[in-house]
Amino acid sequence: MNAIEVQHHLGRARDFLEGMRLLQEDKRTFALSSALLGIHCAISYGDALRKGLGRVKLSADDHRSAATDLKKLLASGKFASSEGPDRLGKLISRKSRISYKAVEVRMEEVEEIVKHAERFALWAEGAGKELRIEGWRND
Repeated sequence: MNAIEVQHHLGRARDFLEGMRLLQEDKRTFALSSALLGIHCAISYGDALRKGLGRVKLSADDHRSAATDLKKLLASGKFASSEGPDRLGKLISRKSRISYKAVEVRMEEVEEIVKHAERFALWAEGAGKELRIEGWRND
């Protein structure tokens, strides 16, 4: 069951990542969409890792604790790299601003989100393989 849930979250993460990249082909038109897909990509990668590391329940209501939770799970498994969880936390902290706030989002901010989402995805792919998480497929 756990491997199936890991695959579910991993599939979404990879789908969101590819969608973000495709929308980057027309940055001006789809800036906010690509930024939001980048954030959701990171959330899904984080969920795949947390599931694979034994987290029984994930909360869809509050993603803010995901980075801290991931950091604790990694440390308990002797994989204490905080680079990934820290980047995840920064991406999640921008979710409400991009989705709900009535503020102008600069193109530089969108580009930064995309860059960090791609870096987090690369880190997560490596972590999933290195930790030999059950269900972590390489499609």
